[in-house]
Amino acid sequence: MSPRLVVLCGTAYSGKSTLAADLARQLDARIVSLDEINERRGLWGGDGIPVEQWKATHAIATNEVREHLASGTSVILDDTSSLRFLRDGWRALAANLGAGFRLVYLDVDHATIRRRRAANQTNQHRRDVSDAVLEEHLATFEPPAPDEYAVRVRPGDPTPML
Repeated sequence: MSPRLVVLCGTAYSGKSTLAADLARQLDARIVSLDEINERRGLWGGDGIPVEQWKATHAIATNEVREHLASGTSVILDDTSSLRFLRDGWRALAANLGAGFRLVYLDVDHATIRRRRAANQTNQHRRDVSDAVLEEHLATFEPPAPDEYAVRVRPGDPTPML
């Protein structure tokens, strides 16, 4: 069976990392997390990261995904994938390597995102995202268009079988 690239798409606090772990177990796949790459680089997206630094992080992620797929290992990409051109680039990379591709969209309304963030600020389960970064992120996020054929996951849905 050919390896697969599963690209997660959703805003901060939508549950991407939790879903990535579930899908990695289901598919025996590796997780490539842009947050984890930024952490290795001493960066935190919740504070805001300059575009040039995001480009460098994306290049590292692309190399890691390429290496895993080329070796026959499926990958779960844990990132917001907030812009269409980024999702299209991942789709093209999978096609070029003969890998399957699936886009999974965590469709969570902004009120729920803000409630989850407020709960996180109380229990510090994960690092916080600044008000300015979160609001800009929510305002500029591009949900997948119908022609992207994303698997849509809403709060309370079971982990999709991919």
